[in-house]
Amino acid sequence: MRSWFYLLAAILFEVVGTTSMKFAAEHAPVLGHLLMYGLIGLSYFFLSLAIKRVPVGVAYALWEGIGIVLITVISVTWLGESISPYKVLGLAVMIAGILLIKSGTRTAPEARGQEVLA
Repeated sequence: MRSWFYLLAAILFEVVGTTSMKFAAEHAPVLGHLLMYGLIGLSYFFLSLAIKRVPVGVAYALWEGIGIVLITVISVTWLGESISPYKVLGLAVMIAGILLIKSGTRTAPEARGQEVLA
């Protein structure tokens, strides 16, 4: 279960780090880039912890897919960027793909027993 919290932390750090690129570009290039690199580095660190128990394909699909969806929502709601029907369709297809990857991945019985102990 802890691995899923690591994955959630990786996603959140990636979203905040990527969103801070806009801050870096417009307001404080040095501070913004340091913040961005630090947060994205933390994202990779937590992703590396998560894949000890979560299958790599599932972890990466969730990390990248949920990250893109959240970054798009943030960019539309807070940063004033536009969203087209094609973007909405693309996000929907991506979410469907993530769900298919997750549902098509089985955890071996031994790994499930280890997950409980972790």
